[in-house]
Amino acid sequence: MSPTGTEHTVKAFDSDINELRGMVAEIGGRSEQAIAKSMRALENHDLVLAAEVVAEDKLIDDLEKRIDDLTFQTIALRAPMADDLRELIATFKISGVVERIGDYAKNIAKRVPLITQAHSLGPISLLPSMSKIASELVRDSLDAFARRDADLAMEVNRRDQIVDDFYNSIFRAVITHMIENPKDIGEAAHLLFIAKNLERIGDHATNVAEMVYFAATGEPMPERSRGDNPTDLLDDALSDEAD
Repeated sequence: MSPTGTEHTVKAFDSDINELRGMVAEIGGRSEQAIAKSMRALENHDLVLAAEVVAEDKLIDDLEKRIDDLTFQTIALRAPMADDLRELIATFKISGVVERIGDYAKNIAKRVPLITQAHSLGPISLLPSMSKIASELVRDSLDAFARRDADLAMEVNRRDQIVDDFYNSIFRAVITHMIENPKDIGEAAHLLFIAKNLERIGDHATNVAEMVYFAATGEPMPERSRGDNPTDLLDDALSDEAD
């Protein structure tokens, strides 16, 4: 290939990478916004805002498809090697994970109409703080991707324990509330699903961080030790809810 041809290929590849990074930032921003909107809808019992979150999830789905298509096109046409190939593969995987985060936010919004007595459900007061931490993990994991920052990726992995601790606290509080207020069991169960969705969002942010770490270093991220989870018996019933 002539030097001019090589230069053209490099410029085209750089253009594709920059476009992909921009789209990853956009899908991340939309997913973060979906989390925030779904929680505002829950706090204010805002059915219009909840419906908006559900409708806008289609935009996240469409953006994921565009990212996938451009990623495959770039791999096929530019034949990247080593670090560049790792970044493209990470981009493809990250877009799928972030789309899933949007699904969890959508599922929170879908439960808003089912919770009509939020003011009387004590455990609901913990959800906004849990949501804030989960959203920060999503944002930081995507910042780590944009900067190829392995250290920030590691920090996201460590801070996910905070979300897990929130979930465990909410789980215990909800179970206690159910025992003391049997009439609230139905709506309290929805709170458990919402808390589980937020916990999954934290897990998915960690998954993004792990991909970023590998793309930046070529090595898998060291595993974070996790304590025993007293909620494991019910996790199977509460997980795999996103669609």
